[in-house]
Amino acid sequence: ARACVGGGEWKRRLGASSVGDGERRRRAWNFHGGRTRQTQQLRRGPASLLCSSKRKGTMPYKRQQPRHGDGTETETSSAAGAAETIQVHLKNRVAANGSANGGGKEVANGNGHKEAVQDGSASKNGKKKSKFWNKFAGLVRSDVKSQWKDYDKTFTQANGEGITDKEHTTQKGVAAFYNLVTDIYEWGWGPSFHFSPMLKGKGVAESSVAHETRIADTLGLKPGTTVLDAGCGIGGPLVTIASHSGAKVVGITINAYQVERCKARATAAGLRLEQEFDVLQGDFLDLPFPDNSFDNVYSIEATCHSPSLEKAYGEIYRVLKPGGKFVNYEWVATPLFDRENADHVKCIDAINYANALPEMRHHSEIAQVARKVGFEVLEEMDLAANKNAGEWWGVLKAGMKRYKRNDLLVKILSFLRILPKNTKDVHKMLFRVLKTFIEGGELGIFSPMHMVVLQKQAQAVEE
Repeated sequence: ARACVGGGEWKRRLGASSVGDGERRRRAWNFHGGRTRQTQQLRRGPASLLCSSKRKGTMPYKRQQPRHGDGTETETSSAAGAAETIQVHLKNRVAANGSANGGGKEVANGNGHKEAVQDGSASKNGKKKSKFWNKFAGLVRSDVKSQWKDYDKTFTQANGEGITDKEHTTQKGVAAFYNLVTDIYEWGWGPSFHFSPMLKGKGVAESSVAHETRIADTLGLKPGTTVLDAGCGIGGPLVTIASHSGAKVVGITINAYQVERCKARATAAGLRLEQEFDVLQGDFLDLPFPDNSFDNVYSIEATCHSPSLEKAYGEIYRVLKPGGKFVNYEWVATPLFDRENADHVKCIDAINYANALPEMRHHSEIAQVARKVGFEVLEEMDLAANKNAGEWWGVLKAGMKRYKRNDLLVKILSFLRILPKNTKDVHKMLFRVLKTFIEGGELGIFSPMHMVVLQKQAQAVEE
């Protein structure tokens, strides 16, 4: 908390003379985040108001009784510290962007554009503003409004035709999508933005870890090897795979905000930047690495965003060392998908729209594209078809009541302008597609885990 707000400001907000000792302690507990799971989640950002944790018993506004270090107890409400939590997160977000620009008055918004912001310390006349919220809320609200309108226009599609301006999706659309949804995903989904086959007798977290470590084991990762995570998000799989294998993992994501979140998460997990992991902003259609840079590459539900799978696989092939392997989990339409079935087409179109996909590839295209750019296909299988595992969409069905409650909460907070107005539109889109995911899974027409294991020939490059 002190790192986010200056000491004087921190004391002013928590220690006003008009506030009693008990109230001051309660505010301090909320502001610091406490030690409860709920308040620890609130510290990450404003999305604590959007989606409750997947763990049972952690709901927004649920009163908890955290224990202080001295053994005394006090009752606190997540709602009481919500506004302060949002403010701290906004300051962190702008400060992170500002540091990347030398602390100047312009920051990158994740799409390559620059926007003016205040420095967070003083107003134009040199006096400190009285309300912390006014310093940064305007930036976030304007971002949400403009980027939501652009996203909605770009990814609206029908009749199974995909979108027309596919190049725009990579240059701007996908980055805008993750500006809008990253915080919501992190709170409602956790640090790993992917589905997993549900292992019998295991929970969501354990199944997710198993899905990630399968990649490390398939690639044979070990200390001394370097692997590229193409589309790393905020680093959930990156941390798991680096910790599990001992290999150095280099992540790349098109979204600038996710770079900062990934660094923070990996560092907090104990990984050393530049020694055990690294992460940078970039496009996997034009990877900023020399030829033959990585021992191995993996991607988890990320190349589906690419307007050209051939270009994405071609770039991965280029940076992979001869003999190196590439493991990918792709989103695909399965053999059961019928292009003549209107319900099937409507379902896939809805998934594409709500997840920034230019189109949905058929499962048969993946190996064809891989061979075209030079890969040898070692293995190909749909992990969703594994009868020994549970339904990947089962977790969505089990949580529908909670997701519906969260959607109502977002509408209320957006109406009260606690959250940017268009946040309700973003969350509505994500809430609606949950039913579509379930439909696609039950019909068997969609899989988010079509796995391919590819290898670059050892003698393919001799320069």
